[in-house]
Amino acid sequence: MAPTVLTAGHVNWDVTLRVDRLPEADGEATIRSQCQSGGGSAANVAAALAGLEVDTGLIGSVGDDDNGLLARRDLEDAGVSLSGLRVVEDAETAVKYLLVDDDGEVAILGNDGGNEALQPADLEADRIRAADHVHLTSQQPETAAAIASIATDAGVTVSFDPGRRVGDREYDAMVRAADVLFVTEREAAALADVDGLDDRLVVVTAGSDGAAVRTPDKTYTHAGFDIEPVDTAGAGDAFAAGFLATRLAGGDIDSALEYANACGALTAGHEGARSAPTKAAVEAFLANRS
Repeated sequence: MAPTVLTAGHVNWDVTLRVDRLPEADGEATIRSQCQSGGGSAANVAAALAGLEVDTGLIGSVGDDDNGLLARRDLEDAGVSLSGLRVVEDAETAVKYLLVDDDGEVAILGNDGGNEALQPADLEADRIRAADHVHLTSQQPETAAAIASIATDAGVTVSFDPGRRVGDREYDAMVRAADVLFVTEREAAALADVDGLDDRLVVVTAGSDGAAVRTPDKTYTHAGFDIEPVDTAGAGDAFAAGFLATRLAGGDIDSALEYANACGALTAGHEGARSAPTKAAVEAFLANRS
């Protein structure tokens, strides 16, 4: 039986460096601490969904090196099915270095490694068709478009989070295929000329200022939660997981926004991109604010 949700995109190994400030050109910063964990937007959303008790699988690729082994073990421990994850021989797993300052703001350095080795010909179409929902993230456009095409032809709903590289890649096909689009204001502006953007549900995140959902008929807003940010890496992925989990369970948009903002806030309050909360933790958080 296929997982309820398949996420597709990058699987990385993250090295998080907490620094006193994000250095400017010719500047220097002091490293306060260092930690390592799994990362990559698709992997983060998959792990977050699993923590919210959603049956989840992953479509992506890693190298056959030590970092790839660590990334796979991390996802397996989180409860994510890896039957759609390709291990690429003689390839390095992508490593991202996340610089996090005292305000929780993040800058990222990294290489792509083997995280975009999956080609359209490698896809298991039957597995995609059997899912209830597919969540696409920043990845090779041709592969993402093929996944979206298989899903939509089978009547499987699709969401898409183009991420920071939205201005550098041709993602129009995925935007048009998506039932739900997750973007920041900057990303929404970069996609403003895509035909049909106004016909779908567009979720616009604004960090500590909450989020809004734009539908063809109405805009919904939630102001977010007042928390002391520790590390915002992965907060957007946790938000997406919370929103999808609520909507797939039949929740309305207002409920999904509140739940998603709680997931994002709890993640931003802890160190590391893979710090999304469990379902019990989110419920306790919301109960204390009711």
